[in-house]
Amino acid sequence: MAEPIDPSSSMAALFGARVRRLRLAAGMTQAELGAKTHVVSSRIAQIERVCGARPTLELARALDRVLGADELLVELWPYVYREMFPDWARVFIQLSEQATVIGQYAGHVVPGLLQTEAYARAVLSLDVRLSGEEQLEERVSARLERQHRLWSAERPELWVVLDEAVLRRPVGGASVMREQLARLLSVAGERHITLQVLPFDQGGHEALGGSLTVLTLPDGSEAAYTEGADYGQLMEETAEVSRYKVIYDRLRAAALPPLMSLDMIRSALEGDHRGAHIPSGAVRRRLAQEQLQQSGRWRLRRGEGRSPRARPRA
Repeated sequence: MAEPIDPSSSMAALFGARVRRLRLAAGMTQAELGAKTHVVSSRIAQIERVCGARPTLELARALDRVLGADELLVELWPYVYREMFPDWARVFIQLSEQATVIGQYAGHVVPGLLQTEAYARAVLSLDVRLSGEEQLEERVSARLERQHRLWSAERPELWVVLDEAVLRRPVGGASVMREQLARLLSVAGERHITLQVLPFDQGGHEALGGSLTVLTLPDGSEAAYTEGADYGQLMEETAEVSRYKVIYDRLRAAALPPLMSLDMIRSALEGDHRGAHIPSGAVRRRLAQEQLQQSGRWRLRRGEGRSPRARPRA
């Protein structure tokens, strides 16, 4: 007989132990539970023994429903999912879920909070460490689940600067990219979302080669996170965060204003690679100066309110 799994050893072990206990209490075999949740019995065994891929959110919901767990398994699932990431990534995910303001610079792909399902699948499938289709679907499900907060009553303010490369690179193919660009345009009118595009003609900058996120938390504290293709770094020390806030403010100042940014997104959607009209250098400098002077305004909008405008954009 196999040795029992210690539920305290990991969140996945706790999840598996709960599934096993609920299954036995319901008088079901692994095969019977698998049939009711539309998976093979070996999948139930993997969950209970903590081997193989982690359960997807969809499977957690099905198990919860069939076993009458009263949302217990659904509530445990995010912790099981986060466990797959390094410690610093887990902390970043937790902070992001609490943040009242999220400022992002995206250098290569659309940020997860604004991705369509097809675009998210295309991006996540590029991970060389991916173990298979099941893990891919698990990650897509988790990414889409995190987007729900952006449309909840507790939604954060979101300000995203997209490098022009994000618009021009057809991740997933032309049809997937068209759907993604249309999503950006559709969310650009939301009061809590601001989109800007940093055009190629701005040249190099301090965040070139990666992405940058600045988080403001409910208690007023802040954190910064930088990420590349195979690394990530979370910073919570005040001096370090301040340095990256300055970099982010410079990127916002150098980017096109929101309305001009939407023109550029629209031109990419329509396949006009000449791009939207970009103002002259003098006009750009004036706009940049105005944005720098107002650099603190976006952090205060939750308290001060904001005039209506168009909407866009886990």
